[in-house]
Amino acid sequence: MTRDELLQLIDRAQQEGWETLDLAGNDLEELPPEIGRLTRLRTLILGKWDEEERVWKGNQLRTLSAVIGQLTNLQTLHLSGNQLRTLPAVIKQLTNLRTLHLSGNELITLPEFLGQLTNLQTLYLYNNGLSTLPEFLGQLTNLHTLNLGSNQLSRLPEFLGQLTNLQTLYLFDNLLSTLPAVIGQLTNLQFLHLSGNQLSRLPVVIGQLTNLQTLYLYDNGLITLPESIGQLTNLQSLYLGNNKLSRLPVVIGQLTNLQTLDLSSNKLSTLPESLGQLTNLQTLNLSSNGLSTLPESLGQLTNLQTLNLSSNGLSTLPEFIRQMVSLKTLDLRGNPVPIPPEILGSKEPYKDPGDLKAILNFYFQVQDLAETEPLYEAKLLIVGEGGAGKTSLAKKLEDKDYDLDSKEKSTEGIEVIRWSFPLPNGQEFRVNIWDFGGQEIYHATHQFFLTKRSLYALVADDRQENTDFYYWLNVVELLSDNSPVIIIKNEKQDRQCPINERQLRGEFTNLEKTLATNLQTNRGLPEIKDAVQRYLSQLPHIGTPLPKKWKEVRAALEAAAQTNNYISIEDYFQLCQQNGYTDRPNMLQLSHYLHDLGVCLHFQEDDLLKKTIILKPEWGTTAVYKVLDTKKVKANYGRFTRDDLTEIWSDAKYADMCGELLHLMMRFKLCYEIRDQPHHYISPQLLDIEQPSYNWDTCDNLILRYKYDFMPKGILTRLIVEMHQSIEQQTLVWKTGVVLSNNRARAEVIEYYHRGEITVRVSGNDKKGWLSVIDHEFDKIHASYKRLKYDKLVPCNCTICKGSQEPHAYPMERLLQFLQDRNPIQCQKKPYELVDVRRLIDDALDFEAAVREEQRKDEQRQSGDGAFAGSTIGTLIYQPHQSEITQGDITVNEPPQPQEPSPSEPKVTLPSAFRNGMFYVLVFEVVFCVIAFFSRDLPLPTLIVILIATLLAFVLIGVFQLRSDDRLSEKTFGELVTLVLEQLPVLGGFFKQVLRLFGRG
Repeated sequence: MTRDELLQLIDRAQQEGWETLDLAGNDLEELPPEIGRLTRLRTLILGKWDEEERVWKGNQLRTLSAVIGQLTNLQTLHLSGNQLRTLPAVIKQLTNLRTLHLSGNELITLPEFLGQLTNLQTLYLYNNGLSTLPEFLGQLTNLHTLNLGSNQLSRLPEFLGQLTNLQTLYLFDNLLSTLPAVIGQLTNLQFLHLSGNQLSRLPVVIGQLTNLQTLYLYDNGLITLPESIGQLTNLQSLYLGNNKLSRLPVVIGQLTNLQTLDLSSNKLSTLPESLGQLTNLQTLNLSSNGLSTLPESLGQLTNLQTLNLSSNGLSTLPEFIRQMVSLKTLDLRGNPVPIPPEILGSKEPYKDPGDLKAILNFYFQVQDLAETEPLYEAKLLIVGEGGAGKTSLAKKLEDKDYDLDSKEKSTEGIEVIRWSFPLPNGQEFRVNIWDFGGQEIYHATHQFFLTKRSLYALVADDRQENTDFYYWLNVVELLSDNSPVIIIKNEKQDRQCPINERQLRGEFTNLEKTLATNLQTNRGLPEIKDAVQRYLSQLPHIGTPLPKKWKEVRAALEAAAQTNNYISIEDYFQLCQQNGYTDRPNMLQLSHYLHDLGVCLHFQEDDLLKKTIILKPEWGTTAVYKVLDTKKVKANYGRFTRDDLTEIWSDAKYADMCGELLHLMMRFKLCYEIRDQPHHYISPQLLDIEQPSYNWDTCDNLILRYKYDFMPKGILTRLIVEMHQSIEQQTLVWKTGVVLSNNRARAEVIEYYHRGEITVRVSGNDKKGWLSVIDHEFDKIHASYKRLKYDKLVPCNCTICKGSQEPHAYPMERLLQFLQDRNPIQCQKKPYELVDVRRLIDDALDFEAAVREEQRKDEQRQSGDGAFAGSTIGTLIYQPHQSEITQGDITVNEPPQPQEPSPSEPKVTLPSAFRNGMFYVLVFEVVFCVIAFFSRDLPLPTLIVILIATLLAFVLIGVFQLRSDDRLSEKTFGELVTLVLEQLPVLGGFFKQVLRLFGRG
């Protein structure tokens, strides 16, 4: 906002007698003296949290003008999110103030005159640099809410006990090691937040806070709880996660109003029976403890909806868990309970656990059935470069007498071979050998097939330059949850294939063994088979008891696969019923399990693909890769049509499934439909390597880089598929880059695979918004890889770097550490210039979303050993503030306070039909015609015709402009006309009423 615009706004506010003025988010560096004229103001907002846009909107105020003292009627003053270090003494004149927000500034001391604002009821001071509290705060005896979170407080003063009207007190993320006895005098407290301190014990007087409803104590060092905690009988939420509690007092059972109890990441090995008295409990988090059994009394928690038992030592489930009628979510991940991990749910703690009914059905089905069979089946995935001998190894494992054919056709896509061998206990071990084609075109889809609970064989031959050990070992480590790998050296004609095994072992802990063979003569083949059998039989899931009915259904599916490549879901249900299954959820659970095991493919979450069970995975993958290997498609740089697919899939085994197979390609992110060209598709893996020519405005670009420790193939092509609607002109896309446009900004995204980097630069009017959308898409792609390590490099915004094509860049993780320590960072290109970290991040990205992504990465890193998964990054940066606070898996409602934003999709707004000044041109035409009529230069009939024609032109042009927006491309002409009429200035409301009368609107 310019100064002139601000003065006009102040004039209008004065003339109209405004009582509220919102100036947040205008980059104001000072307040004009004219603001002192607004003596009727009751609320002045100079910095706030914008709930709708999910961003902080402050200004750049370092000092506050004395003119603020003239606004003596102010009751609410928001100054959050600025750079204030001091406050003017005239603030003491604002004696009517009820609410004062000073969060997110740079205050290290408080002026004494604040103590004169005795009418204050709410005072926000969180996220400043306060190390002590002055005595005069004790004079604010009318305070109801005091937020002192995220400061440097090491002790609480005695005068705190004078604030007996306090109902809400925030002290999170400070340096408190003890609480004074005066805390017990705050008997009106309903909400107390003490998380993120250094408390090892609680004072006995905590029991005097009998009105307390919510108590946060997570992330301290508590080793015990006082017996007096049982007196807090009004508590509804108690958070004790990430402490050092080894036992709970029996009196915890007296907290009968508790609805939420978080005891995660402690040292509990047993639980008191008194927990069963908490019959109002709805959420109980016991994750990351040492529990091996559960007390029977937990069965009395009939209102419990969420029970988190992840990362404990439970090997059995109590019968009473089936009687917990309100239970909706059960998290058992990270326990030795005999339930396949595919059923328990994703291993990552930030993702949801498996379906409750599926978990209980499987476990008790196994317990209830007298007949179960242990699982002796696994996948062996053979990977490596093309021509290295992968198919030869697969064939030789199946049959050592298989004659190698030097002219044997290379594997296209994936071939699945069934192999079995006997175990010492007499059982048969079944192996699904997945032989992957080695061509680079197939690499981008490894993510969909490289799975955990498998053994990997990396085949290399004497062509050393053609085997990138680091690529393949990294791919397996990244995508398979660190599954074991053996390297098979295929020494053709007995030519040596030397590798630096010791160095590779030092870098890849999952590398088990290196073996050599000549597959032509079978030299070394027995040793390879023995090693493969040994490692397969040692996989963690081997021996898991499964219902015998599962084996019977599995056998029926294999029999069906002898004559069919796929069956319908209804045929599958019928087949299950013939083998004793009557419950469809159990049937779907089995197909999901067999999908993960690699026996079949069933994409249950896809509306089209869920209707088909693909009995032979290789049938589906071969069909998909058949398109990519077609000469016509390659020559056309990945472009093909629906007619091309009909020709490519003309074989009888594919002809009736063209729609499903095309959907499978789209699901694998192997192609997308070209915008405005129905039934025309592009596979980005086959795009032209040559970058097209286009103009680029290098002025004031925003530049973001992603630097990967190891960069898997296919990240950029996935982005292209996900955002293909925004490809500029649908032509500015090539194998290693793309230009994306949203009519307000342009983004150039280029992959530099040789240096493990993707660079995004953005120009235009809404650079930050467009960059945040693209970054959000990258975040989703990155999150799909379990162990991906990368840095998000944020550009410096110092006077030298801002607008530069080569700015200095900081890793986001480092920036957040500086932000946590409340320190500015120093630019390397201009070493003496200190840069504000918060503003640096906020200038480039959606700050809150960027922090959430770093927290997700941090959780991934910490969750590897089963330790506490809560992120330490970010908890000292800001805290929840409005309707909810989130920590780990727990979310609760609470009074308005500075809030950590929750994940949200980019806001989508409909375009205007009146952009580019069109409305004003048409208004000018109407006014000109009316003037001509009254000057008698224009007959009345002609005027009427012109006005009708003008209105029709207005509507038609508006329709065409709306039609150009991708989100409205599917709208009918009538729907677009309605949108245009509703957007008409002045008349829009009238048309809405008319349309509503006719059933529209």
